[in-house]
Amino acid sequence: MASDAQIFNRAAKAVPPTVWFGVSAVFHYLGPSFAVLLFPAIGVLGVAWFRIASAAIVFAPFTKPWRTIRAADTRTRLYLFGLGVCLAIMNCSFYLALERLPMSLVAAMEFIGTIGIALFGSRSGRNLLALTLAIVGVFVLIDVKWSTDPMGLFWSGLNAFLFMGYIFLGHKIAERGASDGVQHLGAAMAIAFFIVMPIGLVEAVKAFGTVNLVLAGIGVGICSSVIPYICDQLAMSRLPRASFALLLALLPASATIIAAIILAQIPSLLDLAGIALVMLGIALHKPAQTI
Repeated sequence: MASDAQIFNRAAKAVPPTVWFGVSAVFHYLGPSFAVLLFPAIGVLGVAWFRIASAAIVFAPFTKPWRTIRAADTRTRLYLFGLGVCLAIMNCSFYLALERLPMSLVAAMEFIGTIGIALFGSRSGRNLLALTLAIVGVFVLIDVKWSTDPMGLFWSGLNAFLFMGYIFLGHKIAERGASDGVQHLGAAMAIAFFIVMPIGLVEAVKAFGTVNLVLAGIGVGICSSVIPYICDQLAMSRLPRASFALLLALLPASATIIAAIILAQIPSLLDLAGIALVMLGIALHKPAQTI
């Protein structure tokens, strides 16, 4: 892992962290857009299985998760297990939400919890205003008619809750530097694979006999869980938490643009207003020092 560690450390230092975040922002929703196109052929949980399985296989040779888990202390193992559980359930709930709701709404809901934690850690008027703006923006996207699929909102809410865990645990494993962060990410992804194995395997098996579907499933995993998560670690290893939190404001816009291009989910003017309110709330909030 020594040579790999040098590669990731050099990459983190050679390229501005904002560039790594920008790449991550694109692939965080480009991969899921491709996943939505695969839902009819493989099934939602089958695509989630392919995403995590392919990412775990890609990470394994250069992160050697079995060694990382064995060498970790008790606290680090808890972080790795927590992140693994988070990745497995978050990805499944994310896809179950995308099956029913527009990507712009699902992406916007991810940040209410993050801002809520900031308000809990720093009960300031600024954070209260930020949370209010984000909630109003999400209500605008839902259209406040309550005709939206309640089960879709449930899965989107669960995904939003777990997204908080991903940000928290992702920063924890990135604190030791880019190389250790990627190495721990590989271990967490291996744990996620064992968790999701019985959940999505039945649907995934349907695609095993079709080469194109298998390759497409692997592509979704690389686009969704390899490229963006590595870029997140490279960015987190150099960006202060406050700066990273500010850049998160770009993600709802990224999701909206990509969904419009790939999935033809064209936002209305009201949708754009809701997205703008969420982005403003994310940009305005001051992250809690404890997350």
